[in-house]
Amino acid sequence: MKVFYTDKYIVELPDGHRFPMNKYRLVRESLLEKGILAIQELYEPEIVSPEIVTLAHTRKYVESICSGTIDSKAMRRIGFPWSPSLVTRSLASVGGALCAAKVALEIGISGNLAGGTHHALINAGEGFCVFNDIAVVILYLLKHKKIHRAAIVDLDVHQGNGNSAILGDRKEVFIFSMHGEKNYPLHKVPSTIDIGLEDNTSDNQYLALLENALPKVFDFQPDIVFFQAGVDPLKEDTLGRLALSKEGLAKRDKIVLSNCKKHNIPISLALGGGYAKPIQLTVEAHTQTYKIAKEIFPNA
Repeated sequence: MKVFYTDKYIVELPDGHRFPMNKYRLVRESLLEKGILAIQELYEPEIVSPEIVTLAHTRKYVESICSGTIDSKAMRRIGFPWSPSLVTRSLASVGGALCAAKVALEIGISGNLAGGTHHALINAGEGFCVFNDIAVVILYLLKHKKIHRAAIVDLDVHQGNGNSAILGDRKEVFIFSMHGEKNYPLHKVPSTIDIGLEDNTSDNQYLALLENALPKVFDFQPDIVFFQAGVDPLKEDTLGRLALSKEGLAKRDKIVLSNCKKHNIPISLALGGGYAKPIQLTVEAHTQTYKIAKEIFPNA
């Protein structure tokens, strides 16, 4: 399997910052230590040009991020301090998503050990999301006629308001989001299908709702599925408010991945959110996603 990762995904944050930036490195190390991925299966992503990012974002916003002229209030909304390394990280994360999508279209599956930044809006970032990697990549693939239709299966605990704000009017895109109804963001932008979950929703109810809704995604007959596989529905997650077990997350991932395999639809994985304490629980859950992917796609 070809999976994309770079140390550029990690930037230095102030002491006490709530975002677990080191999880990217820890997931990479875990995948290698457990033998789920071999070192030769990890590839350095391209760093996309700002011009590509303007497919999903206004030129003014992209230029303000890249030049560092964005105002402090806008950066507080994002949740990170501006730095040149944050610009590189953001462009590399989109690049990893683009590389993974291209590989998935060729061999059936790929992934990016970052991304899923689904809160970034057309003219602003928010919720630790600078640029919306999945939106950029879908618009790139449509523009270059690599695909005719795309679907997003967004199972991060937070609703993908940015995905829907950017792509919601596109008839070529199907967006399915299952998330905590009372969780961030306060203002949900309607997706094709939204399932808002009550706090403390646990495995059985979650999985039943997923299995009921997922066939609608495949009825759309997408050319590729983007799986935002955030692990923040985990009950130990500090920002999640749901109550899924690690085993429940494993069943979730098997349902999505096996359905893509069954329908012969390429799937591109984005890491998404995860904020458990200890962070090792998040790392184990992300690692588990790739273990399952390798089992379902053994020849990728």
